[in-house]
Amino acid sequence: MTSTIPQLRVLFMGTPDFAVASLQQIHESSIHKIIGVVTAVDKPAGRGRKLKSSSVKNYAVKQELPLLQPENLKDPNFVNSLTELKPDIIVVVAFRMLPKVVWDLPKYGTFNLHASLLPQYRGAAPINWAIINGEIQSGVTTFFIDEKIDTGSILLQKQTAIKGTDTVKELHDTLMEIGSELVIETLNRIALEDIKPSPQKETSGLKTAYKLNRENMKIDWSKDSNSIYNLIRGLSPYPSSWCFLEEENKKQQQIKITKASIIKPEDEILPKLSQTKENGKLQVIDKRIIIHTQDGFIELETLQLPNKKSMNAKELLNGHSFSDDSKLC
Repeated sequence: MTSTIPQLRVLFMGTPDFAVASLQQIHESSIHKIIGVVTAVDKPAGRGRKLKSSSVKNYAVKQELPLLQPENLKDPNFVNSLTELKPDIIVVVAFRMLPKVVWDLPKYGTFNLHASLLPQYRGAAPINWAIINGEIQSGVTTFFIDEKIDTGSILLQKQTAIKGTDTVKELHDTLMEIGSELVIETLNRIALEDIKPSPQKETSGLKTAYKLNRENMKIDWSKDSNSIYNLIRGLSPYPSSWCFLEEENKKQQQIKITKASIIKPEDEILPKLSQTKENGKLQVIDKRIIIHTQDGFIELETLQLPNKKSMNAKELLNGHSFSDDSKLC
């Protein structure tokens, strides 16, 4: 099978773990030749501010693949380096926006792997927003890059179900795996000239994968339980949802919440709870931390107080007691 597929000279661009899976798939397939890997420059990280390499760089170095780490993608020296490599195609997975002088360089163009079923969830955080919005289906898309963000013609797509308990990490790992398979399939079909790009349709009701920020990661306890639950799992384990804990003297401190569940009607704890109408009201019953929402209750299972490590509720309650007027806001 592999001998019938013409070999392409592939230039790969990516940075995080999500991209490594696709790079590895291409490398280990031995069908196409990786002539270069482009990734982010090393950056200071951690308390010691030591330089940290990207996951893609670590893999490229280990596999002894040619590596480039440009600061400026429009730098003539960088562009000349790419020209000299003579790529047939550029594959982009979780990297920066490319200038036209780069993506228009190869014979077969440049395609990107995006972690959604385009045109839905264009943008920076498609995996998070699919869960935050309570979707039951997601997927991956390969598409040709053009002047705009995530708008180019679609090559291939692959769907997957989202379970009601999936966190962003679990969906990330699933999409990473099927995405790497889609990348190699896309390369093979381009090499065989057995693929027809399809322009994206601009329809009403498209959802955007906005960049995550402090404001859209904050929990609004006046919302319904399902919306709050989806926000928590859509940001778990990282970067994590947050809110303020208000205890005695109205003093507020920021906390992070990484795991929660909705209290169901059959839960034996329900009759023990005060049926308060105050959104965000915190109650501790039977070593469980329960919060009132617009339409019911949510149990906090894993959370992090200021200057503390992340702990499950029982572990936290062994060393911390909440005042009777505690609430989340």
